[in-house]
Amino acid sequence: MIQIKTREEIELMRESALIVSKTLGEVAKAIKPGVTTLQLDKIAEECIRDQGAVPGFLGLYDFPNTLCMSPNSQVVHGIPNNDPLKEGDIISIDCGALKNGFYGDHAYTFPVGEIDAETEKLLQVTKESLYIGIREFKKNNRVGDVGFAIQKYCEDHGYGVVRELVGHGLGRKMHEDPEMPNYGKRGRGKKFVEGMVVAIEPMINMGTQRIRQHNDGWTITTLDNKPSAHFEHDVALVDGKPELLSTFAYIYDALGISSNEEDEFRQNALVL
Repeated sequence: MIQIKTREEIELMRESALIVSKTLGEVAKAIKPGVTTLQLDKIAEECIRDQGAVPGFLGLYDFPNTLCMSPNSQVVHGIPNNDPLKEGDIISIDCGALKNGFYGDHAYTFPVGEIDAETEKLLQVTKESLYIGIREFKKNNRVGDVGFAIQKYCEDHGYGVVRELVGHGLGRKMHEDPEMPNYGKRGRGKKFVEGMVVAIEPMINMGTQRIRQHNDGWTITTLDNKPSAHFEHDVALVDGKPELLSTFAYIYDALGISSNEEDEFRQNALVL
């Protein structure tokens, strides 16, 4: 059953989402060749707790860390470790936080130093597909409209769209109804209604859409070991339109990137 949120609850969720956003911004400052994902995980945990929240992933379904850290061919759910990042890597960082009884949950795929043009394009197209999907999250549209838009855009660029992993509703639980696949048919699936909050998160592979799960029970990689990208935002349906609760602005501030990509999804300007 879809859990509809009041305006007050949506604002509490915005606070949780922005805690994740600020945390990803702090992590972004530390990403460079030689740093380990465990070091980044420690930065994230401290940042979340300093903001009066608790890590949303730590202990959830027995996950052992604060961040899901998934480099290169890892799609999602990678476990932080002591392996140093290398020049030319990419790293998907997925983060969650719980405050006031509500979760925030979003993700960004970072380049480590300079990356090749082919991988850079994968990151660009995947992030663009996220906003293409968000545009379809509006009154009277359906789950399939979002999935179709993401799938078409990514497949038109020759990429594989992961089927087994999906976005989801978000609220007092990390994973609520509805599931939000990154593929689908227009006009199919549950209808969007005022007060819904979802996490939309394209997981897009440079090669095959097929994946495999490793023996640790968490790590998922592409079947052909080609790179995978992952971007995620938390979005509420407010006045019939998508309203972003999370932001990449803290990441962009850390990396010196200028962008207005989120402006169309905010009723009020974001104040950093």
